[in-house]
Amino acid sequence: MITSIQNAQVKEWKKLHKRKYRNREQRFLIEGYHLVEEAMKSDWPVIEFIISEDASFSVPEQTKCTTVSRQVFSAISETETPQGIAAVVGLKEWEYSPAPLTLLVDAVQDPGNLGTLIRTADAAGFDHIVLGTGTVDPYNDKVIRATQGSIFHIPHFKGDLEDYIEELKSSGASIWASTLQNSTPFQKLQPQEKAALIVGNEGQGISQDLVDLANELVYIPIYGEAESLNVSIAAAVLMYHMKG
Repeated sequence: MITSIQNAQVKEWKKLHKRKYRNREQRFLIEGYHLVEEAMKSDWPVIEFIISEDASFSVPEQTKCTTVSRQVFSAISETETPQGIAAVVGLKEWEYSPAPLTLLVDAVQDPGNLGTLIRTADAAGFDHIVLGTGTVDPYNDKVIRATQGSIFHIPHFKGDLEDYIEELKSSGASIWASTLQNSTPFQKLQPQEKAALIVGNEGQGISQDLVDLANELVYIPIYGEAESLNVSIAAAVLMYHMKG
């Protein structure tokens, strides 16, 4: 059992909270019973389990498992009330090809928003998510927690959204951009068999270059006094409409 927070292995685990180190090592850290169980149900590579001395968890045979003291677990945990179970998971690479329903995320920076977008796209039956330049890292701890495990179930890709949009258009997909300018209420647009939805940054919205590539500009009418909708809430309304 590891009892010192100065232990070299503990320092390695803590480094996984940093994007640069996650990218270099091609792995990330998750914690909590639900997320660990979701990872185990998926085909992502679970490299190692980390269990606090006061927690119990049935670890698969032939998988590395390290027991640590409560103090050590608290040191590597990012939650206020740690559950005592964590795992190191290897990054997974998906093969991309245009799919019927795709969510395109333009520079969403709040981890909770991105996590909710991933979770909702999974729930709404979307096939893919593409994370454009400036979007928060999907393996950020807060993002992963907000996905509630959907991070392991819906393929997601990173890259230049313009390139993906061109490929999606070539496959026959209609590109919808969620924007207030010169746009149509979503209720007036019919769901398409192949479509992609672009959602944008919390403050700036979608970049004009991407708006110009869209086939449809769409908005959600606001009937009360609210100035706007949160990006993940707006995306939920539109994705369920697009699913038809």
